[in-house]
Amino acid sequence: MRAGPNSRDAATARRTRIHVVSDVHGNTEALARAGDGADALICLGDLVLFLDYADHSRGIFPDLFGVENADRIVELRTARRFEEARDFGRGLWAGLDRNAAIVGAVRKQYAELFDALPTPTYATYGNVDIPDLWPEYARPGTTVLDGERVEIGGRVFGFVGGGLQTPMRTPYEISDEEYAAKVEAIGEVDVLCTHIPPDVPELTYDTVARRFERGSRALLDAIRRTRPRYAVFGHVHQPLVRRMRIDATECVNVGHFASTGRPWALEW
Repeated sequence: MRAGPNSRDAATARRTRIHVVSDVHGNTEALARAGDGADALICLGDLVLFLDYADHSRGIFPDLFGVENADRIVELRTARRFEEARDFGRGLWAGLDRNAAIVGAVRKQYAELFDALPTPTYATYGNVDIPDLWPEYARPGTTVLDGERVEIGGRVFGFVGGGLQTPMRTPYEISDEEYAAKVEAIGEVDVLCTHIPPDVPELTYDTVARRFERGSRALLDAIRRTRPRYAVFGHVHQPLVRRMRIDATECVNVGHFASTGRPWALEW
């Protein structure tokens, strides 16, 4: 984080700079630098790397089952052959304690990732995160928010974590009704911070995975109704459109962090 000014007048005059990241997916080295030059870091979840669709040798899945099996499950999922992918996965997990293996691997990743977060960080969960583990690893200086608001530099930021239910069955998927209740709870904000995008085709289509990810209709309705200055989100790693305007709101996908290591900057 950048150093503070030496005088009260300078503190009043200087601008506020926030860096925003999402979909870290194990990029600990870049995460440690993500707050450089900023007053605060915002992290919109998906810290865990279960399987890297660009490099099938990285993540919990290939560590457990090898790259060839990772190649196969990516092939099935990309082809939207989800039932076959689940059957294939069940065969690999047969005889293993799946929960213990995953939680153990996630704990190892969380220990490194949370240690890399700068102070202050404001964070919410992604759909592949395990929220129950976060209190064990979030240090003082990291504020976890979900369906909650916080003021940063005179602007109000609202946070909604997690994803909606899909055939992928990732760890933190919730019902549309539960998600909508969290969106409603934060009310009017200047910056709406979520893991998943609003339900707009251009923002939900992943050009590499060749499929639509689930966006939130409740989120889209809230943007149109409350008109925040910005809506920032991730989840879709290679969207058809990274940035678009919905009425008065600038919608920005920041879900490229794992591959680029670059945060998105917001300054006022």
